[in-house]
Amino acid sequence: MRISLLAVLAGSLSLGACATVTRGTTEQITFDSDPPAAMRTSTGLTCPTTPCTLQVDRKSEFVATFSKDGYASQDIMVQTRIAGSGAAGFAGNILVGGIIGMGVDAATGSTLEHYPNPVTASLAPLAVSSKYRARKPAARRGPVREATPPVS
Repeated sequence: MRISLLAVLAGSLSLGACATVTRGTTEQITFDSDPPAAMRTSTGLTCPTTPCTLQVDRKSEFVATFSKDGYASQDIMVQTRIAGSGAAGFAGNILVGGIIGMGVDAATGSTLEHYPNPVTASLAPLAVSSKYRARKPAARRGPVREATPPVS
């Protein structure tokens, strides 16, 4: 009796945290830009050039900054929300995993997904400053003549 009770308890704990088991605690996010540019996140992840894909913790919300010389950099906020499949996994804990499974899913963020995903930026070229704009050459003038008084 003791062995079967222990087996049932171990089995129910292994089935707990359904979303954590089925979805994992990380998610792949694709970053792209026009034109291709470097990208860094406020959490310290970087891509030397886009497009690229990074593995990100499901609980992390962050800002993705795209930058390229000659273009205005662009910041995009990447947030989290409860995913449909994450909610289903979380609800599955009611049937199998109980409160322990719900707690694990909530703590790991496995019920969440990032949006936008993919993260896409369109970088605008910087305007050339008038200070550095090429100047038009002065109009050519003929030789300077001295004015002669009129003869009377």
